This record gives sequence, structure tokens and C-alpha cells, in this order.
Amino acid sequence: MRYKHIVFDIDGTLIDTEYAVLHSLQDTLIAVTGINREINELTFALGIPGKNALKKLNVPEHSISIILGHWEKCMSNYSNTVCVFQGISELLDALVQYGCELGIVTSKTREEFKQDFEPFDISKYFTTIICADDTVEHKPDPDPLFKYMEVSNANNGELIYIGDSVYDWECAKSAKVDFALAGWGSLSREIKADYYLEKPDDLLLIMRD
Repeated sequence: MRYKHIVFDIDGTLIDTEYAVLHSLQDTLIAVTGINREINELTFALGIPGKNALKKLNVPEHSISIILGHWEKCMSNYSNTVCVFQGISELLDALVQYGCELGIVTSKTREEFKQDFEPFDISKYFTTIICADDTVEHKPDPDPLFKYMEVSNANNGELIYIGDSVYDWECAKSAKVDFALAGWGSLSREIKADYYLEKPDDLLLIMRD
């Protein structure tokens, strides 16, 4: 196998949360600040911790934890829009059969991971999971991938990271890790990548090279 460790982002890569994340953030801003931001003004929030997104919106530090709590409650209103991307379960099955070790590096906190991801029947595939709580710095900083390598005893040459955002690409490149863009969930085809995947099973072609 070309790579021993296959590491995934969550939002926009394994599960489709774009609608839920952006509309719940929009609802939160209206409720808390009275400001109505257009959805296309909020897409920067995809792929980074909620705390960082609120900082970019100039939310005062002392208000962030309260607003994050409100945002999480709003997210639950859109839970029916969240789903596993088509073809992901089959991909994970195949990778396990190939003997790959599967991991996750996400900007979600551990609590968000439990709430947003564990209800889906795919968390069982992953042996090493790095959440925002596990590092001081977050994507696009390389610390999350460095932490993954530390915990899993992997080296950067045997690892590939699959994500959907420019933050994922920058994280991978800073960690000297190969990166594949999840085209099924990405908002842009202009994001740099070592590999461009249009559908999940395209990853299997890379593994067989």
C-alpha cells in the first residue's frame, strides 16, 4: 500500500455539515447580535474551530463561550440535514480490508465530535482521533497532524490527509504530509492538493499505484 495511515477531516469530507454549520451560525448571529450575514459571507467558518470563527467575526473574548453554546443549540435544529457522504462507508470498509490504519484530524472539540459525529455508524473505523482540544494550535497550523503522528507513531511519509478546505491543505503542507482534496465536499476546486478526488472511491486508485 502506498500509505499506511489514511487520515480524514470530518466536516465536508466524511459528513456533509455545510448547510447545518452555516445556517446555525447565521441564526446565532441574528439572535445574539441582531446582524444578518449572508451565507456566502460565512463560508470562512468551515474547517476551523468555532472559537476561531467567532474571533474572525470580532466577537469579544468574554462572549465567545456563551455564543458557542448558542451556536451548538442552533446546530441541533439542522441535524436532519447532516448525513454521511455517499460512498464513504464503502471506502472505509475497503481501506480496513487493505490493512490501513484510519484516523481523524478535526477542528471539532471532543464534545462536538461526540455530538455531531459519533451518532453515525462510521466512528468505529478510526483508531486515532485528534480533536481541537488535543492541541494548542489548530488548522491551518500543522500541530494537529504532528499530534496524530505522535500518538499513532506514524511518520509523514506513510500518511495522507484527506480534507475539503484550504486550512486542511495548509496544515498538511506545513506537516510535510501528502494531501488529497475531497471534491465531493469542497467549495473550491482551486485549493492546492497532491491529489484531486471527485468521489470517495477515487482514493483507492491512489492506494493501488
